[in-house]
Amino acid sequence: MSGLGKNRVAKTEEEWRRELTPLQYHVTREKGTEQAFTGPHLDNKDKGTYRCVCCQAPLFDSETKYESGSGWPSFYKAIDDSAVKLEEDRSHMMVRTEVMCANCEAHLGHVFPDGPQPTGLRYCMNGVALDFEEEKEK
Repeated sequence: MSGLGKNRVAKTEEEWRRELTPLQYHVTREKGTEQAFTGPHLDNKDKGTYRCVCCQAPLFDSETKYESGSGWPSFYKAIDDSAVKLEEDRSHMMVRTEVMCANCEAHLGHVFPDGPQPTGLRYCMNGVALDFEEEKEK
């Protein structure tokens, strides 16, 4: 599984609570999930970079985003293997692979082996865990 990021971010729970909305805090710091089809970025088709809402680390490129029908923004690969940290998640009486930001360990969502080629992966992310930075016109 992937390791920790180079620019490790560590804050107190009080700092996170001050900086994030209650839903962002619940999802990213308490490993929660936003309700399907309610989060931001689900229908975003703009070109740009999806960043961690907690530390602004770049996580996913819009070129790898696709419509999975799951109700959450889905990507077939991370912007870089070192951008995310993967861990086995045995919560809710199932085995899944949790995806976290490698820099601040924010919970982002889960990755599943049912995505499109070329990777066959579906990074199913919580929209509230991501900020979007639109690509600047050249």
